[in-house]
Amino acid sequence: MHLKPGFLLALPLLVLLLTTSTTLAAVLQHDHSQRIPSVHTSAVLARRILQLTPHGTLSTTFPASSSPAHLSSVPIGLPDYVAACDRADASNPTLLAVAIATSFRNALAGGGNISLSLQWQPPAPSSIKNPFLRQPAALPRFALLGYLERIPPRELADGALQHCFVDVHPDARAWTPGSGIHKSEWVRLVVDAVYWIGGFGDRAYIGWIPVEEWRGVTEEEIKRAKLPGEREDDVMVGWAKWLFGWREEL
Repeated sequence: MHLKPGFLLALPLLVLLLTTSTTLAAVLQHDHSQRIPSVHTSAVLARRILQLTPHGTLSTTFPASSSPAHLSSVPIGLPDYVAACDRADASNPTLLAVAIATSFRNALAGGGNISLSLQWQPPAPSSIKNPFLRQPAALPRFALLGYLERIPPRELADGALQHCFVDVHPDARAWTPGSGIHKSEWVRLVVDAVYWIGGFGDRAYIGWIPVEEWRGVTEEEIKRAKLPGEREDDVMVGWAKWLFGWREEL
């Protein structure tokens, strides 16, 4: 049998296309029973998002003493800086509470109740052109519900927490306690409950994560975990794994 030269030149490309098609087919045809990540895996991913996401939305309600009065008990959500700097328990986000900020005025006047919403925003690899792969509905997000607790001076004595927070938010140095610009203090959001939306419901866990599971995640697990779009190699297959539910348990 004689093969035409053009066919021989095209053979490597044909092999590549067949290999890619086989890989993607394996992703798409993976057993549906293994699509939904476990609660623990979801907790690990949520903790990684907390470490990598410097901004979130703080939600509070106006107290009875609010002005104007008709806003009493009305909720409000505002963006703010957040970091995972608490060495006592890194699962409790660290916040810099500025006295004039509405979120902290509301929370501290109302017994400290507050929630923090975070969502994963992946890097923007130039090879990903399909906007479907980046739509918010496909990406993980979650809310931490709890209360504010002032961090005692003994936990601030060595300056580690302050340095950690300023490393994440260099501009925040200007309004740290004692700066003279704003009255402020260091607080932690003590997490009482976690509500997780991992993405589309047929391929991601959606529901409550027990707080023990949230707190029990180790630093090693957080380092090993990869969120959609984090891997630079094999980007398209990595995204397909996330979108179509083929994810290794952590």
